[in-house]
Amino acid sequence: MEPRKIIFIRRDNIGDLVCTTPAIRAVRQAFPRARLSILVNTYNAEVIANHPHIDRVYVFQKPKHALERRRAAVLWDNFRLFREIRRERYDVAIGCGMYNRTLSHYTFFTGARRRIGYCRGSQGRFFYNVPVEEVKEPEHEVVKVFRLLAPLGITGEPGDLFLVPDAVEVEKFSQFLARHRRCRDLPLLGLAISARIRHNRWPVQKFISLIEGIVARREAEVLLLWAPGSEKSPTYPGDDESAAQITRRFGDTVLAYPTPGLKALIAALFGVDLALTLDTGSLHIAAAAKKPLVALMNPGKAAAWYPWRTAGQVLVSPGKVEDIPVAQVSEAVARLVASWKRETPLA
Repeated sequence: MEPRKIIFIRRDNIGDLVCTTPAIRAVRQAFPRARLSILVNTYNAEVIANHPHIDRVYVFQKPKHALERRRAAVLWDNFRLFREIRRERYDVAIGCGMYNRTLSHYTFFTGARRRIGYCRGSQGRFFYNVPVEEVKEPEHEVVKVFRLLAPLGITGEPGDLFLVPDAVEVEKFSQFLARHRRCRDLPLLGLAISARIRHNRWPVQKFISLIEGIVARREAEVLLLWAPGSEKSPTYPGDDESAAQITRRFGDTVLAYPTPGLKALIAALFGVDLALTLDTGSLHIAAAAKKPLVALMNPGKAAAWYPWRTAGQVLVSPGKVEDIPVAQVSEAVARLVASWKRETPLA
């Protein structure tokens, strides 16, 4: 019998949720009359805002993201949220992502009649009554989530990532470019310098050396994107200090556009011509926007988190992202610009 109500559970980070969007679209196409919902957290919720295939978004808060609140108050709010979800009597709940004990619990707490998710041997089989065994071979996160749809009769190849930029933020970004852009004969290269995880970051001095070369060769107009706030913030570290170093060095030669929220970042990455990102959510947002990009990644993650179905160059280092040399990134950017010039008709 065709399910009437389906809920996705995606409790982790920005890129993880972006990589779930092909599965969401496939379920909507397979069950056009079903009510589709999703459970996300306050950190990634804006990714799914305005999504045409989702009827209801439930948002919970992780205690570590709410240090200003008492832990008991956060947990109580989350309890009430799950109680609300259970009242909806969902037919299917899908725990999106590799096996995780907390994810299996959250899927179970929805009270859905069929609960689909990855298990590892006996782990998770009490909470998932439609268990799916994880494969041992590396596979992209998009594929991994899409395989969870097989119990619903949905198979084949996943489609594109899918995001809808916020109209207000798109207009705000367009107005910014209208006021500040200087080199309209060059491609606009978005440099997203922020990464929440420390070992995914690239040193600010390397960014400065990279920009010096781009400007000297007049390859592109550079747009600096960063999460505002101090790098010392315990919950949401920002990159104001790094951005200040870059803007002091280049002045108005580099466009500086802080992105205080995901909606602003999404609008900006949809508005550039090319992108350079770290191994973080901005990589997958740029891929959803179909922007040719250079991604600086850890080798252990590149096989499962590379840019999905877009023109992307992945650069890795045997050590950390910070070990990737400037020369290698400069060469990749030069190839990106050359390809853009070949494929972009002159005005």
